Amino acid sequence: MAETSKRSTSDSSSTVRIGLVQHACQPGTEANLDKTIEMIRDAATQGAQIVATQELFASRYFPQIEDAKHFESAETIPGPTSERLRALAAELGVEITASLFEKRAQGIYHNTSIMISPDEGGRIIGLYRKMHIPDDPRFYEKFYFTPGDAPGHAIHPSPTSADRAGWQVQQTRSAKTGMLVCWDQWFPEAARLTALKGAQILFYPTAIGWCRSETTQERARQKDAWITIQRSHAIANGVFVAAINRVGTEDDLAFWGSSFVADPGGTIIAQATDDKEQVLIADCDLSLIDEHREGWPFLRDRRVDAYSQITQRYLSD
Repeated sequence: MAETSKRSTSDSSSTVRIGLVQHACQPGTEANLDKTIEMIRDAATQGAQIVATQELFASRYFPQIEDAKHFESAETIPGPTSERLRALAAELGVEITASLFEKRAQGIYHNTSIMISPDEGGRIIGLYRKMHIPDDPRFYEKFYFTPGDAPGHAIHPSPTSADRAGWQVQQTRSAKTGMLVCWDQWFPEAARLTALKGAQILFYPTAIGWCRSETTQERARQKDAWITIQRSHAIANGVFVAAINRVGTEDDLAFWGSSFVADPGGTIIAQATDDKEQVLIADCDLSLIDEHREGWPFLRDRRVDAYSQITQRYLSD
């Protein structure tokens, strides 16, 4: 069930073992939550220190259609699912980053990732609300999700508050992590800003697949682009990138799995299959961040004095 990357020969104190949970989803939520908990236990048994779920792991990917009945499955945070995961993190002594359908208030819903520490009986130390929301055929997320709050507009200023929003990092026991979500994968600004806050590992819970009608060539092109853009985030920022996708066919979408971890040089150090449920284990040697940033000092050579126009939607002549 598991795939493990080659362990680094450097000082083991700089190496963080992460586990990515890739699975198919059934109708309802309880069976999916039970399966995820079982796989998190598997990852912890294999020594994972941080375990990550796929996007919206507790349900099938409902944004394929626009139907208000799906709002009924949203939960507050804290809520029943996050409470079970908090207890699990405390029991296993691992950090868990999980992707949830959050009901923030009446009529305001988010696609949200949380980071749970095992300390204090399981404590939420980070909450990130997906900033980029797609609206494509079979990915009608704008119907369901409000974009996350921009930096500077968080509800509560505490870095450990469950109301924290915007680009952020979480200081876990073993690494500084950043949580981004699926469609965020395609935006270099999101990866850059999270890395600039000190993230060493970027987690991207994902639900991406092909429409059944797409050709073999188009399927290959899309998947290659998905892998390439995330490897480029790893290279440009000198960080580890972990993408966690689901498998299986749900209505018109065939999810391509292939969860992977890339190191700061863009090398894929562990990758799951495209069609099987799997606990993917990867060892992330954080000393490689120094090594790659010293060799390719992209952060040093940024011309921060020349980028003010990046905040504009488009630059006309």
